[in-house]
Amino acid sequence: MPRVAVAVVTMGNRPGEVDALLESVAKQDLAPARIVIVGNGCRLPEFAERLSLPGEVTAIDVEENLGCPGGRNVALARLREFGDVDVVVELDDDGLLVDGDVLRRAADLFAADPRLGIVGFRIADESGETQQRHVPRVGSSDPLRGGYVTGFLGGGHAFRMAMLDEIGDWPAEFFFAHEEADLAWRVADRGWRILYAPELLLQHPKTSPARHAIYYRVNARNRVWLVRRRLPLALIPAHLGVWTLLTLLRVRSVAGLRAWFGGFVEGLREPAGERRPMRWRTVWWLTRLGRPPVI
Repeated sequence: MPRVAVAVVTMGNRPGEVDALLESVAKQDLAPARIVIVGNGCRLPEFAERLSLPGEVTAIDVEENLGCPGGRNVALARLREFGDVDVVVELDDDGLLVDGDVLRRAADLFAADPRLGIVGFRIADESGETQQRHVPRVGSSDPLRGGYVTGFLGGGHAFRMAMLDEIGDWPAEFFFAHEEADLAWRVADRGWRILYAPELLLQHPKTSPARHAIYYRVNARNRVWLVRRRLPLALIPAHLGVWTLLTLLRVRSVAGLRAWFGGFVEGLREPAGERRPMRWRTVWWLTRLGRPPVI
C-alpha cells in the first residue's frame, strides 16, 4: 500500500473550514503518514494541539503569499525532505472529505497502476451538484463518468511523488490559473496517466473563478504563457485564437475584457519560462482522450 500524505495550503482566512477539513481527514480509514499545512502569507495556529489528527502534522508559515501553486510546492519540498511518502493528496482549504475511505481508495488506484500519475477527485457542493467547469472533459459531460482524462481538478487530487520527481512541480510563477493544465500536459508528455475518479468526492462550496480580482488578467496572461511553454509552434495561433473568440462571446463586462486583453499582452511580452513543447504523439493522445490541446 502506498504511503499517503495530505497537503493543505491556506491564507489563514478560513480557520473554521480548515478545522472541518482536517477533522474529515482524521476520520479516514487509512491514516495519512503525514499532514503538511502551509500558511500562505500568514501564521498558522497549532492544529495538533486543538485537533486529534493522525500521523505527523507539519505546519509551515510562509511570509508572503506565493499563490496556490507556489504554496503547494512548499509542501511538496518538505515531503521530499522527509522521504517517506509515495502519494500526496492535495486539498483546497474549504473542501471536505465526506466519505471515510477516500485516502484508501486513492491509494488502491495507485497500487493497481504503476503508470498512474494523477487521480482527480469529483468536486460537488453541499447539494451534490458538480459544476460543469469541474468536469475534466469538453462539453456537457456526466460528472459521474470516470476514466482517463487530459486534466484534473486543482481543488482535490492525488499525485504520485515519483511522477513529480520526474516531471517537476507546479509552475509557481503562474500564481493562479492554468497551473493544472501546465502540469497535466507535462504528465501526459512523459507517458504518465491521469484518472478521473468520481467516486472520490471532495465537497466544496459552489464558486466562480471570476470572484478573484486578478482573474481576467492572470487568466489571459497564464494562457499565453502555457502555450508558449508547452505547445508546438503550429498549434499556438489556433489555441489562442479559439480562446480569444470564446472570451469575446462569454465576457460581458467591458472592464473584464480590458483586463483580459491587458493580461494577453503581458503574456506575450513577459518571459514565459522554459519552453519544452509536447511531442506530436502527445497531441494525438490528448485528442484521442477527447480534448485536443487547442481547446
